[in-house]
Amino acid sequence: MRRLWTPAWIVRHVAMVVLVVGFLGLGWWQLSRAAGGNPISWGYAVEWPVFAGFVVFVWWREVRHQLHDTEAADSVAVPESPPAMAVPDSPPAARPAVRRPIRATRAGVTVPDGDDPELTAYNRYLRWLTENPGARPGDYPG
Repeated sequence: MRRLWTPAWIVRHVAMVVLVVGFLGLGWWQLSRAAGGNPISWGYAVEWPVFAGFVVFVWWREVRHQLHDTEAADSVAVPESPPAMAVPDSPPAARPAVRRPIRATRAGVTVPDGDDPELTAYNRYLRWLTENPGARPGDYPG
């Protein structure tokens, strides 16, 4: 339970209380407006308490998640030696595997000039755009 009283969790607890009180207050305000004859406020009078319930749900789920992680971390025993069947190249279970981006190189495609001059000019334009990736189409010299 001490993990729920860190400065970050105290901010979360206070934020939850402020949001729930604010949302319920806005719901009460909309309910009084609806009772005064504003028909649209009936929808808002229902919506604000739903928002407050959602805040409580998320807060409760995060508390349970934190307590579950704490219990799981306390109950995991660190083995003295690696198991005999362990794969030596596998990443540790505690650290997620991160894939590094691979830069693929483009192979040049040669397009034979055909009988159609418009198609040939267009293919040259596309080849120029491929060879100059930072250029704008208006920079094309041809």
